[in-house]
Amino acid sequence: MPVEEKVSWKNGLFTSEGLWREGAAESGVVICHPHPLMGGSMYNNVVETIRDVFSDYGCSTLRFNFRGVGASTGNYDEGRGEKQDILSACEYMKSRDVKKIILAGYSFGAWVGSRLLKDRPALIHSTVFVSPPQKYFNFDWRGLEDAVGFMVCGDSDPFCDADDLKKNAEYIHAQMKVLPATDHFYAGREAQLAKCLSQYIHEKKLDFNKNGVKV
Repeated sequence: MPVEEKVSWKNGLFTSEGLWREGAAESGVVICHPHPLMGGSMYNNVVETIRDVFSDYGCSTLRFNFRGVGASTGNYDEGRGEKQDILSACEYMKSRDVKKIILAGYSFGAWVGSRLLKDRPALIHSTVFVSPPQKYFNFDWRGLEDAVGFMVCGDSDPFCDADDLKKNAEYIHAQMKVLPATDHFYAGREAQLAKCLSQYIHEKKLDFNKNGVKV
């Protein structure tokens, strides 16, 4: 498997940093990390699990740091500027000849990703959200019908109530999985998370071939 390459790109007045892994397909996944003010960064166990699963299917991957994290310049912007960060990461992917972009957001990354989806639905081909923190952030699911393919959370997540997420998953027509004995952080549960993500890709017959993702 190709090694990850440290990359950076201009993001308006700022600079964003990321780790890019070239895949054999023409599809790529942009992976968004948890809350910057709570230690979140692209060096995260869930972010790395998402990367590994999509890499196994030949998909290009880009994990990146939101503004103010690591070598990404700027400051935390309460989700506003972070939408631009995701957009700039998508544009970087397009510059690497990625034809169809998958968005994968974990925790804070899922919240910002949901806001970007409302603004730029045509930009994203498919979406995966891991543990959207509905108890911490106000999620507006209106207008996201059929825009999110899959959501997953643990049954012991203090920031994401599984029953509430199920209701919202039904509302937007997203598939959903609840992992038993799992909290928000997935410590020691990475293999279980990887398995359910892989099952979703397999069951939906997501095909990362030269023609891109097919659902």
